[in-house]
Amino acid sequence: MTDMIQATPSAPAEPSSWFGRFLDSDVWASFKRSKLTMAAAFLTVLFLAAAVSAGFLAPQDPFDPAQLDLLNSRLPPLWDAEGQSPFVFGTDEQGRDIFSAILYGLRISLAVGFLGVAFSATLGITLGLLAGYFGGTVDAIIMRVADVQLTFPAILIALLVDGVVKSVLGGQLDAATTLAVLVFSIGLSFWVQYARTVRGSVMVEKNKDYIAAARLIGLPAPVIMFRHVLPNVLGPVLVIATINLALAIITEATLSFLGTGMPETMPSLGTLIRIGNNYLFSGEWWIVAFPGVALALLVLSINLLGDWLRDALNPRLR
Repeated sequence: MTDMIQATPSAPAEPSSWFGRFLDSDVWASFKRSKLTMAAAFLTVLFLAAAVSAGFLAPQDPFDPAQLDLLNSRLPPLWDAEGQSPFVFGTDEQGRDIFSAILYGLRISLAVGFLGVAFSATLGITLGLLAGYFGGTVDAIIMRVADVQLTFPAILIALLVDGVVKSVLGGQLDAATTLAVLVFSIGLSFWVQYARTVRGSVMVEKNKDYIAAARLIGLPAPVIMFRHVLPNVLGPVLVIATINLALAIITEATLSFLGTGMPETMPSLGTLIRIGNNYLFSGEWWIVAFPGVALALLVLSINLLGDWLRDALNPRLR
């Protein structure tokens, strides 16, 4: 009698790399299902690539006065009868190429946005960990400060911090110092969301068994907070950071539009819109229209990514 050996199908091997695990995750599957999210991601990557490659793509360095010619001022876009090459989107009152100014302005707007989010996230996460882990007086002080700040709009906080810092440092600041002041003021405007979110997550996590085991073996509080608790609360933080990136870019543009942001010699998208607004009713619409469209598309694409990420990381929607 012959023994019949039935082969048992083997389970598929688990991906060994983090990238392979990501491609097999629900997040990637959700991303592929949403055409709108894919379009938003493409636009965001396109803007980032354009900002990084501004030195190669731009036909002119708008920050170099030696490359500006007043004879080329207020030229219309290239498709207009009076347009001239290589000024595709026309020029402003200084003879600055609008397309080049947008590319270099993207650099500044994105730099302020990313640095502002990094600063606010670092501050908010740290304060949230302290408030949630230690509780008591530490928690009460941090949360009361957060409650007071929530009563004011973020733009007013940014204006207040920006004005105070500039009055302390002096009215005339160079472009690098102005950028640092913008990052500082925007960062102080958005830390509350991180702190409150992290605090709530930490208050849940600190009562779990792995935290009790870490305390039992004598690990210090900073190690427990940053090595064990923090990785388990990063999901909501990532969503907040994505959405706050768009808010930080809008806040910087608002400050620049109000005249308290980047100077005209090193303009961001908000500064370009403020400059173009002075010539809108005289017929030079392109000076404000193209930077405005670029800013709107950039913020819209980041917001769409943030909305998708919020839904993709929400276990109740899976």
